[in-house]
Amino acid sequence: MLRDQFIEYLLVERRYAQHTITAYKSDLEQFFIYINQCYGEIELMEINHQHIRSWVVELVSSNHTNRSVNRKLSTLKSFYKFLLRENALSENPMDKVTAPKMSKRLPVYVEERQIEALLDAAFFDESFEGARDRLMLEVLYSCGLRRSELNKLTWQTIDLHLKQIKVLGKGGKERIIPIDERLISRVNSFQSLCKTMDIQSPFLFTTRVGDILNEKALYSIVKHYLSRIPGLEKKSPHVLRHSFATHLSNHGADLNAIKELLGHSNLAATQVYTHNSIEKLKKTFKQAHPRS
Repeated sequence: MLRDQFIEYLLVERRYAQHTITAYKSDLEQFFIYINQCYGEIELMEINHQHIRSWVVELVSSNHTNRSVNRKLSTLKSFYKFLLRENALSENPMDKVTAPKMSKRLPVYVEERQIEALLDAAFFDESFEGARDRLMLEVLYSCGLRRSELNKLTWQTIDLHLKQIKVLGKGGKERIIPIDERLISRVNSFQSLCKTMDIQSPFLFTTRVGDILNEKALYSIVKHYLSRIPGLEKKSPHVLRHSFATHLSNHGADLNAIKELLGHSNLAATQVYTHNSIEKLKKTFKQAHPRS
């Protein structure tokens, strides 16, 4: 089945993260359920741009946000590109489908003073879980990692002598991220704790019996701690990645350097953090200038 082959392609060749694969599968399933319900059991080759446009209308009328609709259309674009590549189609119906316009939304991030408060020892208990969770938040913020990257960290990927972490990013791309003395100290303390408790696992973040934490568990842990920050709109691990990049930008880091640290494939994805800096300047101007 072509859909199964597409998912296999994303998993094996593109090396997409499991949660991304799950999202793609869900989007395709929703699309084909809609097609079957509205147009009957039509062949894949019979689906045209009008069918897809009608699905977009249905999504919008069902109160899906433009961002959500565009993500689903992105899934379809990838799927139809795959079909063309496999010579299963001669024309791409997505060429005649226009995605809804989206308003630019700046990344949500945590203020520097709030980060310091978040990582304060008083926030964490003295258990194994407390030490693990504190290190987890430190790594996310200090290194700007994605959740899937955090999940793959092993003790071997951390070189305390060279003061760096090797990260396996999207598409299996590796990148090196420098780490500071404070994080090195935290890693050393946690490693000693794991040895004392005889936790034998190659992975950094596990349960107290050595089982690796899955991405859902990592998300829940981070959300728990970010929920303590008043007024924070989002509470996901990505918020700490955004905070990492925004704070670097605010302190004058070169945009290309931020791009490399984040593992972005192009500069356009990184430029949004300069917008965050500009918005911060505007806010400061409005608050401080007598004629603002």
